[in-house]
Amino acid sequence: MSLKGKSALVTGGEKGIGRGIVEAFLNRGMKICIAGIDTDAADQTLRDLDAGERLVYCKTDVSDEDSVVRAVSRAVQAFGGLDAAVANAGIADPGRQNVEDLSLAEWNRVIGTNLTGVFLTAKHCFPHLRRSHGAMVLIASTRAFQSEPGTTAYSASKGGVVALAHSLAVTGGPEVRVNSISPGWIHTGDPDSLRDKDHAQHPAGRVGRPEDIAGMAAWLVSEEAGFITGQDFVVDGGMTVKMIYE
Repeated sequence: MSLKGKSALVTGGEKGIGRGIVEAFLNRGMKICIAGIDTDAADQTLRDLDAGERLVYCKTDVSDEDSVVRAVSRAVQAFGGLDAAVANAGIADPGRQNVEDLSLAEWNRVIGTNLTGVFLTAKHCFPHLRRSHGAMVLIASTRAFQSEPGTTAYSASKGGVVALAHSLAVTGGPEVRVNSISPGWIHTGDPDSLRDKDHAQHPAGRVGRPEDIAGMAAWLVSEEAGFITGQDFVVDGGMTVKMIYE
């Protein structure tokens, strides 16, 4: 799966799943621009990965169009173009609220980051991806298909991301391929904090790790996935297909 010399923009690439994607891309020889809002995490990631000129950072609020424009410009200036983009940035845990208690401001905050941010990333990456015949990956969630109580805005935002992926694939084709990944439970903290019963919920036998999503993202932007576009890939260790009677 050769990606050597290719360039990518990864939003939210400074931590969590995004950092896992950045590492996977770097390990395959790519050049990466991290576009994220957490400067402390970004500084730590730049130090840890120590990839020299192959890894740059641009502070970015994906819900703000001017900020996204600056990030894309930074990537293109650093690398001469873009071959791939990963729209990963999002509000991961908006909390639990009944819909009647959910303020319009909070709804707009979640939708603005998780869905509008993906739209803005696509809008400004597409001209460069069309020129390179590149690929884009959107990070959705299994919450697009199932929910816990009180996650109205988050679930709606991720459902929108899945729909946006197939819309962008049709709009962007044949020059740009677009797919989405719907992660399940991906643990980004201390693995020792997980319990045996957490792993046992998954038919695969364990809770997910960032590298599980990163490997799929790397494959989707590669030529090996050249005939795949407009699809959503659930990566959840089988959790969403397991019937639970408790």
